[in-house]
Amino acid sequence: MFIKARNLVALIALLLFSTTGLAAEKVKNPRVIFETDLGKITIELYQEKAPKTVANFLSYVDDGFYVGTIFHRVIPGFVVQGGGLTFDFKHKTPKEPVKNESDNGLKNLKATLSMARTADPDSATSQFFINLADNEHLDPNGGKPGYAVFGEVVEGFETVKKIEKEPRGIYRAFPEAPNYPVRVLRAYRETATGAK
Repeated sequence: MFIKARNLVALIALLLFSTTGLAAEKVKNPRVIFETDLGKITIELYQEKAPKTVANFLSYVDDGFYVGTIFHRVIPGFVVQGGGLTFDFKHKTPKEPVKNESDNGLKNLKATLSMARTADPDSATSQFFINLADNEHLDPNGGKPGYAVFGEVVEGFETVKKIEKEPRGIYRAFPEAPNYPVRVLRAYRETATGAK
């Protein structure tokens, strides 16, 4: 009887560990790699916290939308923004806006990825920014929506810092753009082999 009980306990423990492993594998966050003129940036996306925003962003990645876009707004110590303009500063046509998910508990901290938008909280489309510092004033506050955080740079923040250091100011219409625009050369989901 004692041996049967011990075997039963061992079997239950085995089942618990195997289902826990499956659950962990199931909720693995997707990652996206941007290859830029200045290096790679790997971003982990928090799909459980911002499912609509992540789905929106991945749809642009999968459609090849970001390839050829530039980081057109660089404010040292604040943000690096991209995802909407081409090398010759033409606006790309985005999809429909995504509902603001800034109330997801994620904060605009250094190295996080957030959706850029207008004053309308639900106006975000393709443009995003990477926080260069802790920008908590961009978080929701007192019922006022913030800027939706949906990912984080997990590798290549040194590339983001290189973009931050690029000289700016020669483009009258885009004074915050680097003098030599930094392009996204490739954008793809990370897989076991490192590419889509």
